Amino acid sequence: MLKQIIHNQTKARLILPLGLVDKNRGFLTCSVLKAEETNTTADNNMKEDLQEKTISPEEELKEVSLKLKELQSSYLLALADQENLRQRNIREVANAKDYAIQKFAKDLLDPVDILDMALDAVPEGFREKETCLQKDKKDIVEQLVNLYTGLSITKTQLQKTLAHHHVQLDDPIDQKFDPNKHEAVFQTSVPDKDPGTIFVVQKKGYMLKNRVLRPAQVGVVSE
Repeated sequence: MLKQIIHNQTKARLILPLGLVDKNRGFLTCSVLKAEETNTTADNNMKEDLQEKTISPEEELKEVSLKLKELQSSYLLALADQENLRQRNIREVANAKDYAIQKFAKDLLDPVDILDMALDAVPEGFREKETCLQKDKKDIVEQLVNLYTGLSITKTQLQKTLAHHHVQLDDPIDQKFDPNKHEAVFQTSVPDKDPGTIFVVQKKGYMLKNRVLRPAQVGVVSE
């Protein structure tokens, strides 16, 4: 009976899976063997990866040199772009400064043309004093009227051109003197005029929008 029990226990140990056998009894489980095999394989793979990733100092220096050259090339290109942009801005500012009055100057050509026509309309015989005195007074008066008409047209056209560019005429006659807009050339007492009133305008002023372009030169009634 005892032999039969021992035989059954031994048979049971052989039948049981290795994974259920106690390690302390001298048996190595299947799971432990598989774990050790897995760890060994992972260690071997890690060592191979490290060996593959390890490069020599010469190769590392070569790689750093290539990256440095790329950075230097990018830096030089950026500098060139900045310089081109700076030069273009300088040219644009210079052109804007040199040709800022181009439209205004072009608009002035019409008054100049009218002035030329008015002067050309005066016959040669009326352009010199000696020859003009020999002409009939009626002809002289006619030419004088024509010249005045031409000059009046020129003035009108010129004022339209100035107004188109926001340059407004300032004729301050009979207005109160304003030191911000007027320049007092002289002062004198004038009957029936309040002190500080402008009674003479020697040169009319001009305003560029709300800014004084040229103050009017005036005579002011003194106190």
